[in-house]
Amino acid sequence: MKAEELKKLDAYFKKTLNPAITVKARPRKDDSAEVYMGDEFLGVVYKDDEDGDLSYNFSMAILDVDL
Repeated sequence: MKAEELKKLDAYFKKTLNPAITVKARPRKDDSAEVYMGDEFLGVVYKDDEDGDLSYNFSMAILDVDL
């Protein structure tokens, strides 16, 4: 993803969920970014640009032991 997209996503997550969240570029990937809270990895946000309709999908796995 482009730096501009990362900044917009970072601001959105901070405003919507928690100010401690950060969005970081993924090495060797340009269609997704990693989402962290502090040093803890939360998930991946994917860019979906199908048929000219741009959207972003956030995927987060929750382990049973974390519940």
